[in-house]
Amino acid sequence: MSTSITINLASFYNNTAKLEQLDNYKRKAIEQAGEGEDIILTGAAPVWLYLAIAHALHGKAKKLIYDSPVTGEIVIFDHSPF
Repeated sequence: MSTSITINLASFYNNTAKLEQLDNYKRKAIEQAGEGEDIILTGAAPVWLYLAIAHALHGKAKKLIYDSPVTGEIVIFDHSPF
């Protein structure tokens, strides 16, 4: 049975994401993601933040999924051998 970790990017900031805080946002995402897990990114956040977090989690997450009410789940990458 596979479990996943959901990271809500909207919880990383108040009102507006700040580019100067990007290193802090990446650190939070990496801490929450752990190693080799299936990760779901969700929450209202700017595209640049999603892209930066996806890049930071590459090599850390086994599988990365974007989820929104509009699109549903979209697999960004899947490095599972199964």
